[in-house]
Amino acid sequence: MPAMRGLLAPQNTFLDTIATRFDGTHSNFVLGNAQVAGLFPVVYCSDGFCDLTGFSRAEVMQRGCACSFLYGPDTSELVRQQIRKALDEHKEFKAELILYRKSGLPFWCLLDVIPIKNEKGEVALFLVSHKDISETKNRGGPDNWKERGGGRRRYGRAGSKGFNANRRRSRAVLYHLSGHLQKQPKGKHKLNKGVFGEKPNLPEYKVAAIRKSPFILLHCGALRATWDGFILLATLYVAVTVPYSVCVSTAREPSAARGPPSVCDLAVEVLFILDIVLNFRTTFVSKSGQVVFAPKSICLHYVTTWFLLDVIAALPFDLLHAFKVNVYVGAHLLKTVRLLRLLRLLPRLDRYSQYSAVVLTLLMAVFALLAHWVACVWFYIGQQEIENSESELPEIGWLQELARRLETPYYLVSRSPDGGNSSGQSENCSSSGGGSEANGTGLELLGGPSLRSAYITSLYFALSSLTSVGFGNVSANTDTEKIFSICTMLIGALMHAVVFGNVTAIIQRMYARRFLYHSRTRDLRDYIRIHRIPKPLKQRMLEYFQATWAVNNGIDTTELLQSLPDELRADIAMHLHKEVLQLPLFEAASRGCLRALSLALRPAFCTPGEYLIHQGDALQALYFVCSGSMEVLKGGTVLAILGS
Repeated sequence: MPAMRGLLAPQNTFLDTIATRFDGTHSNFVLGNAQVAGLFPVVYCSDGFCDLTGFSRAEVMQRGCACSFLYGPDTSELVRQQIRKALDEHKEFKAELILYRKSGLPFWCLLDVIPIKNEKGEVALFLVSHKDISETKNRGGPDNWKERGGGRRRYGRAGSKGFNANRRRSRAVLYHLSGHLQKQPKGKHKLNKGVFGEKPNLPEYKVAAIRKSPFILLHCGALRATWDGFILLATLYVAVTVPYSVCVSTAREPSAARGPPSVCDLAVEVLFILDIVLNFRTTFVSKSGQVVFAPKSICLHYVTTWFLLDVIAALPFDLLHAFKVNVYVGAHLLKTVRLLRLLRLLPRLDRYSQYSAVVLTLLMAVFALLAHWVACVWFYIGQQEIENSESELPEIGWLQELARRLETPYYLVSRSPDGGNSSGQSENCSSSGGGSEANGTGLELLGGPSLRSAYITSLYFALSSLTSVGFGNVSANTDTEKIFSICTMLIGALMHAVVFGNVTAIIQRMYARRFLYHSRTRDLRDYIRIHRIPKPLKQRMLEYFQATWAVNNGIDTTELLQSLPDELRADIAMHLHKEVLQLPLFEAASRGCLRALSLALRPAFCTPGEYLIHQGDALQALYFVCSGSMEVLKGGTVLAILGS
C-alpha cells in the first residue's frame, strides 16, 4: 500500500489542549458559546465540574455558562449581576461566592470567567472555572460563613484575606491550559507580579497553523523526494559494486595493493553521511496519522528506528583510505554491511506500488540484482577452490574447467625476496591469478581466464540456475560448488514463483479492462443467441453496449462511489452535474436541495436513432439534454429539436 502522507491540514487543537490534556478533578470548568448572546450556552463540561456540582454532563449542556442553576438563597445578588455584565461585555471577571450542589449543599467557590478569542480577535468562548475553597474558609472560623446576627453572609467581593493565594491556585490550571507555565522568580513580589501584572497567555479558539522550522523537511515534499531519488541510486550502486568488490576484485588483487577509491565510492559515502543528518530534520507520520514537526520528537523517532542501521551502512572506509588512514587490511569486507541499506528502500519504494509498470520494473531489477549476487559468490567459490586445492588433487573446479576450455591455464611463479617474480614453474592451480601467495609457499598464481570472461560465465550460471536447473555447460564439480548450486536452485524456485508470478498478475491487470470488455460482449452475444433476439434488436443492443463502453470504459460509477461517505459523494455529484444544477429551473433551490437532487441525478446515453420515450409511456424520470440533440416526432413529422 502507498506510504502514508499524514494529516497536513491545519486543525483546531483547542479542545485537545484544554479538554483532553487537562480535564480532570482539578480542572472544574465549563465552556460557553460567546456568540449566542443572552444565554451563552455551555458547549463543553469537564468531568471535574460534574464531580464538584453533582450534575451530569447531559444536565449541564446547553444551559447558561453563568451556571445560574448553582445559585441559591445565599448567593450574592451583586455577584450575579457582575457575572451577567461580564458575560455581556465579554470581559474577564473573578469573584468568590457561595454556590449550591445538586444535593443542596452549599460551598464556597472561586469563580473565574475568561473570554477566549478566535483568529479574528472576536470572543468565541467563555472559560468559566470553578474552584472549591470551602476548606480554606472553614480554617478561617465560623465567622467566615455567618454574620454576627446568625445569618449567612452573601460574600461576593475579590479583596478578602487569602484571596490572592486562592486565585493563584485557580490560575495554575489556566496556565497549564495555555501551555506556558514557566518558572517564576523566587521573590514573593515578583511572583505576584507575574501572576497579576500580566494576563495569562490562554489558547485561542482557532485553526492552529502548522508551525515548523524552515530547516525541517517534509517527508512527502518535492525536495525530500528528490533526495530519496539520489539515495536510491546510491543504494543500487552499493548493491552492485560491493559484492563485486568483495568477491571478484579482491580475489584478483591483494588487499594491501588496493588502489585508491573511485570518485563514485567517495560520493556515495558522503551521500550516506548527509542522509543521516537530513533524517534528523525530516518529518514523520505518527501512529495517529499526524505529521510530526517537533525536532526533538523527530530525533527520538529516528534514533529508535533506522539510526543504527544507517550509521553501520555509512562507515567511511573509502574516505579513510583517501585520507591515507591505515585501517585493517580486511576492513573492505565490512562494506558488505552497506547492503543493509536495501531495507531502507522498502518503505520508500512502497509509494510506487500502485503503478503496475513501476512494480514490473522493480521486480525485474530485483531478479537481476539477485543474479548478480549469485554470480559474485559463485566466482568467489571457484577462486577459493583454486586457492585451497592441493597439487596432487585433480583440477575439477569450474574456474579450472573454464581455463582449460579457453586455453588460458593457470601457472605458478615463485616470488623473489625483493618482491619480483622469477620464472614460471608449473600449471598446478593452488591460488588465484592476481598476485596472492599459494598456501604460504611463496608461489604466486598467474594466468587463467580474464576477469571479464570469468564474471560473464558466473552470471550465465546464476541466471540459468535461477530460471531453470541449468544446462550443464557450467556445472558444479566440487562439494562446495554443489552445495551452493543446490541453494541457488532453491532460491531460484522461490524467486521464479514470486517474481514471475507477480509479473503475470501485473500483465493480467494491464489487460483486465480489455478482458472485461470481451467477457461482457461474449455474455451479450450468448444472451442474444439463447433468447433468439431478432437481428434489428440485436444490432441496437450491440451498438448501445459499444457506445456506452466508449463513454464510461466499463466503470460502474454507482458502485465506485457507494463506499464513499455521503458528504463526499454529494460534493462529487454536485461537481459532475453542475451544468444541470445551474439551470434557471433551480435558481430558487437551496444548497441542501441541490445536494439532494445531485445524488438523484443519473447520466444516461442514447445512441443515434434510438427512442428515449414514446407517447403514452409512464414517466419514470425527468430528462435533461446535456449534450447532443433530440427530435420530437409525431407521425414521422419533426415537431421540435431539443439541444443542449
